[in-house]
Amino acid sequence: MRDLTATETYSLAVLSAACLSILVNAWKSNGEPLFSSLAISGLAFVFSYALVLWTGDVFIKRGYKGRDMSKKSPVEIPESMGLVCALVYLLAIINFLPFAFKSHMVEVTSGAGNKDRVLEAQDIENGRFLHRFPLEKLASYGFAYATIASETILGILDDSFDMRWRHKFFIPAFAALPMLGLYFVDFGVTHVVVPLPFRPYLGELLDLGGFYYIYMAAICIFCPNSINMLAGINGIEVAQSIVIALLIVVNDILYLSPEGHPAAESHLFSIYLLLPLIGVSAALLMHNWFPARVFVGDTYCYFAGMVFAVVGILGHFSKTLLLLFIPQIFNFVYSVPQLFHIVPCPRHRLPKFNARTGLLEPSIVTFEEEKPLRPLVGEVMKLLHGLKLMRIKVDDNGRVTESTNFTLLNLWLVWRGPLREDRLAIEVLIMQSTIGLLGLWVRHSLALLLFTVDNR
Repeated sequence: MRDLTATETYSLAVLSAACLSILVNAWKSNGEPLFSSLAISGLAFVFSYALVLWTGDVFIKRGYKGRDMSKKSPVEIPESMGLVCALVYLLAIINFLPFAFKSHMVEVTSGAGNKDRVLEAQDIENGRFLHRFPLEKLASYGFAYATIASETILGILDDSFDMRWRHKFFIPAFAALPMLGLYFVDFGVTHVVVPLPFRPYLGELLDLGGFYYIYMAAICIFCPNSINMLAGINGIEVAQSIVIALLIVVNDILYLSPEGHPAAESHLFSIYLLLPLIGVSAALLMHNWFPARVFVGDTYCYFAGMVFAVVGILGHFSKTLLLLFIPQIFNFVYSVPQLFHIVPCPRHRLPKFNARTGLLEPSIVTFEEEKPLRPLVGEVMKLLHGLKLMRIKVDDNGRVTESTNFTLLNLWLVWRGPLREDRLAIEVLIMQSTIGLLGLWVRHSLALLLFTVDNR
């Protein structure tokens, strides 16, 4: 790795000075949480950008390294650098808390800033207004922090020991148990609004009870794993996370009306958790974009995915969140035959690099004659081939001998033909952004046809 160039040093120094100035001014006023969060996110970008450069050699010496096989001359580069960003993110959240609760801290310690205020007897009995401090809001940050930190530990273990998919799949649900417990105590809503066509049979609201908690646990499992599954080319894990985060922020902003929407606090909480994620991710993306100088590792995928699950659940918009994960949902469903070994699944399913052309092509899996596919599976694959949802080869007897691997990236290459790595990433990101914006439009416009009212 290398040191910062003069241009990088100057740019990061200017950004740091601007962010620190904003924080000083915010602290002198009432904390200004939104501006403080933006400034802390800028500092998180600075620290992440520099630390990824400075610690790369240390990671290589400790064995966290890999070769980018989609290059003509692959060289060893640091791996698991998402750990750096996850740690900076956690520090950013801790440092944000004093700004988030500055107004309450002032009231608790000095009588809303008036040190000459005469304390009433009941004030003394209750101890410095502690009964007025919003402990339930602080608890949301605490449980969110613990859940994200636990998921980061899972990522570290995966990067260190290369855990099998079936062994780590359900662990995020256990990491989220404290957060689900907080949801039960603080909010506890388990009913959903029934669409108009079904209301004569089910009523206006349907209480799912314990099944709603199973659903939220499934969200915690899906989000980290889905980021990890849509991977294999430079920049795609980080860039898709930035796109999803920005789309969630757009959704959050829709609720910050001047009149004061009842859900405004929940969506501000979401913004406060997402802005530092965008900051550290943007810094990591600058090192991980084509041609990558670092790999992010599973740590980043689990950490970023759990941030999305946390804001969706504690921000009370977990169903809207799924609209922004449609490409990841498709990738998971499309991968099911290989994930559950209905079709043989190789260790790695990333697109194949053609050294002669310098382009990526769909990777393939072959089916040996000694272990043929079941006839029904082969017929389904022929149908998918006819629908251009995969590419297969058959022998003279009509037996499927090979097919493209079941991932969205390989399918995109089937549709588009060979592409350069960065071009493939850009096109998939454009698709992710388009579908996400369409999902938000459906959520806040077409949903009126089914629910008569938008909760904005």
